Amino acid sequence: MPAVKKRKSKAATGTTWFEGFKPYKEKRGEKYMNETQPEHFQAILDAWKRDLMEEVDRTVHHMQDDAANFPDPNDRATQESEFSMELRTRDRERKLIRKIDEAAHRIETHDYGYCDSCDVEIGIRRLEARPTATLCIECKELDEIRERQMRT
Repeated sequence: MPAVKKRKSKAATGTTWFEGFKPYKEKRGEKYMNETQPEHFQAILDAWKRDLMEEVDRTVHHMQDDAANFPDPNDRATQESEFSMELRTRDRERKLIRKIDEAAHRIETHDYGYCDSCDVEIGIRRLEARPTATLCIECKELDEIRERQMRT
């Protein structure tokens, strides 16, 4: 299975999909979250997680190989800054891996694809844009509005 890289689709829909995976083609009258749809998303989630885990391994090796004790304080500060930025990125990816695992669990329990808030279908295109989505567009928009109001 190919490595997963998110890229912008040139399609008019503006959706994001993962390289190596074709967008799911719904058949007329097809039931939402039938057997093939969860399989499609499980394959995307598995490949995405595998890609992130490989990136974690590369970071560990890079930090071990490039760790040097520079006598110049500026060089040392630059290296520490680079390592710090890399670790922040890995921390965000670690959180994303947790979300991927949660999405995989939702597939197993047949909850995947349905909004946590209102139990409505999230939709194939939204899930292809964000496979870890747990809210439909409407609930997500309301959530973001509430979040903005809390900040002000």
